[in-house]
Amino acid sequence: MASGGILSSDRGRWATPANGLTALRLLAAPLLAAAILHGRPGLAAALLGIAIATDLGDGALARRRGEASPLGGLLDHAVDATLCTAGLAAWACLGAVPAALPPLVAAAFTQYVLDSRALAGRPLRASRIGRWNGLAYYGLLAVPIARDALALPGPGRAWTRAAGWLLVATTLVSMADRLAALRRPRAGAGA
Repeated sequence: MASGGILSSDRGRWATPANGLTALRLLAAPLLAAAILHGRPGLAAALLGIAIATDLGDGALARRRGEASPLGGLLDHAVDATLCTAGLAAWACLGAVPAALPPLVAAAFTQYVLDSRALAGRPLRASRIGRWNGLAYYGLLAVPIARDALALPGPGRAWTRAAGWLLVATTLVSMADRLAALRRPRAGAGA
């Protein structure tokens, strides 16, 4: 990668405690998907709890230790996208959410990284709808896990599918908005 990019500027900063928490969440992603697919709601709930705890803790730890970096932010968001994509893909295999949603989550994240120019070392720039979508992906992943782990009667499959289709729509809107923003001239752009 060219000098000044995210990988070259943070080469010595990969092995931090905060990135260790992020890596733990990455390891939880395929295990979470397997727990969902194999009908193990207690295990899925425990893995999701670990994922949420590490997501809440990694950034705070990095800031407290003075180790926050564009690389850490990119890793954090990439692992969130991986976890949500894997978990939602498992739910899609079971028919609980639309099959279109997991690949859209991955595509929206890829667009987010490229649009932000994060690979060149710039910080990620979330859009308002993209930020809400990110939270909603986690929520849609969590609701059926909590329902099944607690043996609750609902919300049922119709609710999760409807919420999934709503997220398909808002993800497409977010992606279209980002694309339109790239085509608009930026203020202060030279002649």
